[in-house]
Amino acid sequence: MRPEKADIVADLSEKLNRSPFMLVADYQRMKVDQFSELRNRLAPAGAELRVVKNSFLRRAMSGSGLPDVADQLSGQTAIVMGDKDVAPVAKILKTFAAEFKVATLKIGIVDKSILSTKDVETLAELPPREVLLAQLLGLLLSPMTQLARLLNEPGASLARLLNAKAQKEGKPAEAAA
Repeated sequence: MRPEKADIVADLSEKLNRSPFMLVADYQRMKVDQFSELRNRLAPAGAELRVVKNSFLRRAMSGSGLPDVADQLSGQTAIVMGDKDVAPVAKILKTFAAEFKVATLKIGIVDKSILSTKDVETLAELPPREVLLAQLLGLLLSPMTQLARLLNEPGASLARLLNAKAQKEGKPAEAAA
C-alpha cells in the first residue's frame, strides 16, 4: 500500500479507536448542500461525517479490533463517528433521512457490537442520556424516600397524638411537647 493510503487508514483507525460508536450510511443520492446540512446538524452532537472508501474502512476496522462487517460495505459509504452519546446522533440521522429521503443507514457499531438498522432506529427513539439518568436516579431515590417516611412515621404519630391530647385538655401544644 502506498504511504499516503497507509496514512489515511492509520488516521481512520485512530478515529475509530477513539469513538464509542460508528454508523455506516449510504449517501448515494445526496447532494453537496445536503451533505453540508447533515454535517452541520451532527456537529453540535459531537459527531463527524466522513466519506470513506470501503477498502480503507475494512482495513481500519480490522486494525481497530472492530467486528467484520465487510458484507455490509458496498456502494458509496459514509461513516458517522463521535465522542459522545450515540442516541442523539442516531436521532439526527433518522430525522435527516426522513426529511430528505437520502442517506440510508446500513449498519451501526456501538461499543464493538454490531447493531442492525432497526436497532439504531430504536436508539434514535430513546431520550437523551441525561434524561435517562435522571429517571434512574428518581427510581433509586423513591424507595429511600419511602423508607425515610416510614421510619419517621412513629415519631410523627406520637407527636400528633400528644398534640391532640394537649388540645383536648386545653393546654397549649408547646407545653405537651
